[in-house]
This record gives sequence, structure tokens and C-alpha cells, in this order.
Amino acid sequence: MSEHIVMNEEQLIKKAVQVLMREFGPVEASRFLSIPQQKREDSLKHHQTWQDGLNKEIFFNDIFSD
Repeated sequence: MSEHIVMNEEQLIKKAVQVLMREFGPVEASRFLSIPQQKREDSLKHHQTWQDGLNKEIFFNDIFSD
């Protein structure tokens, strides 16, 4: 089995951009990189709303009670 070496973030980003440019070209690579991360924000907002309405005592009793 071969050993896998993990790249640092700078190397990873540089290589990923090179692959995008090679495979998609500059216009589509730029377009891809500028796609907003709408779903993550929606998910985060949903989770925060859920937490705002959470009663910690009831939640912990439901999880840890016999």
C-alpha cells in the first residue's frame, strides 16, 4: 500500500485552481469559484432557529434520562 502525503492549504488551493483552469478554462473556473454557498447559509440559519427554540433542560432530559 502506498503512503499518502497531505498537502498544506496553499498547495491544495493552487493545485485545485490549476485543475479547474485546465479542465474548464478560465471563464468557467472563475464562474465555479464565484458560486455563492447559499445552501450552507440556509442550513446554518435553520440550525440557529432550532437552537433558539430549544429548552436545554428538556433536551438533555430526553437524551440522558432512563
